[in-house]
Amino acid sequence: MSDAAPADPVPAGRREIIRDSLGVGVATGTYGVSFGAVAVASDLDVVQACALSLLMFTGASQFALVGVLASGGTPFAGAATALLLGTRNTLYGLRLAPLLGYRGWRRVGTAHLLIDESTAMSVTRPTREAARTGFLWTGGAIFVLWNLATLAGAIAGEAIGDPRDYGLDAAVGAAFLALLWPRLDRPLHRVVAVLAAAVALGVVPFTAAGVPVLVAAGVALLAGLLTPRSPAPGAPADGATP
Repeated sequence: MSDAAPADPVPAGRREIIRDSLGVGVATGTYGVSFGAVAVASDLDVVQACALSLLMFTGASQFALVGVLASGGTPFAGAATALLLGTRNTLYGLRLAPLLGYRGWRRVGTAHLLIDESTAMSVTRPTREAARTGFLWTGGAIFVLWNLATLAGAIAGEAIGDPRDYGLDAAVGAAFLALLWPRLDRPLHRVVAVLAAAVALGVVPFTAAGVPVLVAAGVALLAGLLTPRSPAPGAPADGATP
């Protein structure tokens, strides 16, 4: 009988990608508790909060929507703000479509997992197989945990009653800032954030509730369109194959 150890069914490189993806999934997905709580604090019910996480599934846009509603803005203004922030996912899709190489219903299904974290965990991989592993495991882990956490946060938020009794009426802004802060990792990002905040504050006296957030999102989108983008170091060529 041979003493050789059985072959590892999961190659070491793929195992490391899965481990890292699950770590990102846990760190990001559990933050859905905050969204669930602030959503019901913004007068949404548990079902509505969970529907947003299930169908919209992009944290920044979700927080922007409930933030506009909490400030007294109209659902239209909130939806427009969320849509404007979500346009960055279209840019991600343009980059990842040839890299992941999905076709047909697979492309439609994976499009729902197209968020900041799943993009970051796939775009710098050296092969298509590695990129798909990072994308699917990260996006899938966050999707499951974010939705479970949203349910838990919404139930807890509804149970405590009027958030103003506990000083939680500022929870939406605080949660959105906490979500934004880790992304201010470059000087350009910080400059754009300060500029967008300044413009939003400037139009507050002249616009209805929710419009300043929409204007700030427009500033960020315009900056993104006007800023030259260079390929990430180590990024594989479009259509790379194993």
